[in-house]
This record gives sequence, structure tokens and C-alpha cells, in this order.
Amino acid sequence: MVKLKINNADYEVQDGLTILDIARSAGIYIPTLCHNEKLPHYSSCMVCMVKDQRTGNFLPSCSALLQDGMDIDCSSEEVISLRRKAIELLLSEHRAECEAPCKVVCPGGYNIPLMNRLLGAKNFEGALKLSSTQLQSSGLLCTDCPGYCENACRRKKVDIPVSIRNMQIFISQQIKQENIAVNQHNIEKSSKRFTSHIGRLEEGELKEWLKECSDEVKRIREISDPESAARESESCMHCDCRAADNCRLRDIADDFSIKDPRGKLVNSPIQKKININTGLIFENAKCIKCGLCVRLCEDSKDEPSLCFINRGFVSIISEPLTEDFNNILKSKTKEVIAICPTGALSMFK
Repeated sequence: MVKLKINNADYEVQDGLTILDIARSAGIYIPTLCHNEKLPHYSSCMVCMVKDQRTGNFLPSCSALLQDGMDIDCSSEEVISLRRKAIELLLSEHRAECEAPCKVVCPGGYNIPLMNRLLGAKNFEGALKLSSTQLQSSGLLCTDCPGYCENACRRKKVDIPVSIRNMQIFISQQIKQENIAVNQHNIEKSSKRFTSHIGRLEEGELKEWLKECSDEVKRIREISDPESAARESESCMHCDCRAADNCRLRDIADDFSIKDPRGKLVNSPIQKKININTGLIFENAKCIKCGLCVRLCEDSKDEPSLCFINRGFVSIISEPLTEDFNNILKSKTKEVIAICPTGALSMFK
């Protein structure tokens, strides 16, 4: 048995546990990003740091084992400050945006990227339901809106913006024609949550988003039927984050009231890899190099998986140098997406 103190409270616990284990059992909140109970411990994110008052050392609670006589501080201003710095460091090279520019500037906060995905998948019923939940009591705001969304659309830097406004108006008209009940509710604006930003785009990075667009897109400005809406939606570059509502990095940044750093360290260029065999999408600029996806598959001998390449500060997660991205993770695509704490790994459409 091990005797120690945590936040000035005495504990006697069995040997072999980590500081994080006993803290959680005591109801003490310690944030984590690189930790998973089913995988071997590997400290990388450093957002779970605590301080041993006895030695003055800071320790990663997810991997540091309990020792007799420890006096662990989990909640002081000094510890919280260190965690904030760890989060800010992760965000300094997190070249990604939680929300697409079109959604951020929309006065109604409409989920435009999701609408485009539903229409692109020809899920017209889903698009109607989404629109019905977004309409305010005063009706669709797009009718009198000058089109802030299209002005912010990154597609216009390539050719012309996506016809967002006309698609939204067309869908709302179908709701009226089919007498679909409108579920009125207040939409929480994305600006109320932490939102990360890409920073300055390097030359050629804008076109990386075109990888998700149809190769033969016939642009349609006037939306008159479901087919034209579906075809125009295929021109959306999907520059938002699919994990915007399920991102642990965003949640923790929210908890600590951290703002996104203005300057970004360009450690990894914005690059979108798409596995044509499995539909896996990997965006390195969103990766925090926690290694969870690597550790999840490190015992796999039947197929190539993700791994670390390069050394030091420029190390990144990638497919093995001897393999093509289309050949990796043929059986564990869903598992690596589920374990990723950000939107670095996601599924195509």
C-alpha cells in the first residue's frame, strides 16, 4: 500500500496506480488529451501536469506512478498556469478552424457545412430536417441577408463562391410546400465557444481543400430542384472541422477560457490525405501528435498503420515512408477516428 497526500487530503491506496487514477477516483478533475485507459501510458500533451510539493517536481499525472510520501498538488494556480501553457503550445501549431468561415459570419448561425454534406450525399430528408430546426420564429434570415456566407466562402478565391444563400432558400421553400413542422429554438452561435484559426495560408494550401470536391463540378447559381442543390453542394471545399462538436482540445480550451494564439507555428502544412479504399481523411495540421492512433495499432502486423516520422520538433504522424496512404488501416479506420482527440482523423463525407 502507498500513503500520500492529494490536495492536502490523506490517501492510502494500492501500489501500481498512477496519480491520475487516484485523482479521478477522488473526484478531482485533471484534463487529458493523450491518455486512454486501454492503451499503454505515453506522456506527450502535458495538460495533465501536477506538482509534487515534497520534491518541487512537476509530473504528468497520466503516467507518473504513486510513491509513498508524495504530496500532490492538482489544483493550485501554479499547476493551472502550467496546464494553460501546455494547451497554448498545442494550439500554436494547430492550424485548423473549428467552424467554417461561412458559418461563423452567418447571422442565424446556420450549420452550412452540414447542410452541404447532406445535400452532397443526396440526403434531402436530412437537409429538410436540419433546416426546420434552424429556422427562427421570424422565418429564414437568408431572404433579406446580403450573403455574408458567400462573401466569406473560400471557394471564391478559386473561382466563385458556393451558392449557399440560394440553397438555403430552396430548402426552406420545400419545408413550406411539404408542410413540415418547424422546430423553433435558439441557435448557439459558434463565437460563444473557443474557435481556432488557421493563420496565414501558405502558397498552394488553399487548393488542399479541393480534394474533397467533385472533379467535374458544374457550378449552378440558381437552385431550382434537389438535383441542382446536390450538384452545387459538391463544390463546397469542407474547410470546417468535422469534430467541431466532439473535440477534446476545443473542450479543454473552453474550460480554461483560452483564446487562440494569433501567430501559428507552421510545423505541418495544411494537407488533406484521403484514403480512397477506406474513406479515411487525415489532416496533419489538426494533429497534436498525441500518438493515440499509433499506439492503438502498434501491435497490428497484418496491415500498415500510422506512425511517427522525422525527429524532434518536426516529427509528425504519417503513413510509413515505404507505404502509400491508400494501403493503411484497412480494418481499423473507425477505431482511429474514434480515438483521435481532435478532427485530424475523420471519414470522407
